[in-house]
Amino acid sequence: MPDTELGATLLRLARAAIGEKLGQPATPDAGHARLQQPGATFVTLTQQGQLRGCIGSLEAHRPLAQDVRENALAAAFRDPRFSPLAVGEFEFTSVEVSLLTPAVPLDFRNEADFMAQLRPGVDGIVFRYGRHRSTFLPQVWESLPEPNQFMQQLKRKAGLPPNFWHEEVSISRYEVTKWKEGR
Repeated sequence: MPDTELGATLLRLARAAIGEKLGQPATPDAGHARLQQPGATFVTLTQQGQLRGCIGSLEAHRPLAQDVRENALAAAFRDPRFSPLAVGEFEFTSVEVSLLTPAVPLDFRNEADFMAQLRPGVDGIVFRYGRHRSTFLPQVWESLPEPNQFMQQLKRKAGLPPNFWHEEVSISRYEVTKWKEGR
């Protein structure tokens, strides 16, 4: 069962970080035992169900509280797909925080073997080939439920053709616990 107290704390931290950058008064950090432990998060912003920004960390390399704050700011103001969040948008922007498990490299002989190991709706995937890299959170399965389509879009995101495959491709999977505001 997800830790609802941790989730509420992470959502507050993410919203407060964005709000402070937009000139709202600073709010004191809420306490939770996990906040000083390393953690990897993604912060996703939506408006009326449409993506407005999503940035995160694939590896736990800083304290969880810092990671969620930094990723919230990056999602709001530095996601290259969107203009920086404006003050007038903040009120109707919903925040979602995903806490990632460590990524586990998959062992496969070929693409068909990998596809047989894929767990739709569960797996977040990190796709790597040379300097190309991309990831989709497990939530992406909601809009791309078909495994072939999911992987084709992930390859496109990495800057590769949708039907690309090479024996040097490496893939890792992770899971998330996610919390979303009710806006």
